[in-house]
Amino acid sequence: MLQRTSPSPSARLCSTPFEIDILPDVRSDLDEPLASARPGELVPILLPLIDRGWTDVCRVIPWTPLSDGTGFQPDPPLARAELLKALADADNWEYSENGDWIGCVTLTRTPEGHLTSW
Repeated sequence: MLQRTSPSPSARLCSTPFEIDILPDVRSDLDEPLASARPGELVPILLPLIDRGWTDVCRVIPWTPLSDGTGFQPDPPLARAELLKALADADNWEYSENGDWIGCVTLTRTPEGHLTSW
């Protein structure tokens, strides 16, 4: 009988950002102990995904579809120094008090990341 194993933490982090997913949502997809880990403990898992070009770290900005309404989209990827600060900042891993996603940190899968099979 084939045993199913849980995906690695890297696979969980890389497979979540098909859409905009702010860091608290990404974190909630992880198994313990990573779901409650300090942000600094998650950075070493994320950096190889970023360095391989599979995932970008961006901020959420507003988007207006052609049919009116509002939405969200990722801003261009953060520069390395800024993304390291953003990932290490515990506030970015918690939901905002006002529920607004604008300015929140998000992971987005790159075209290369979409080609990676998990």
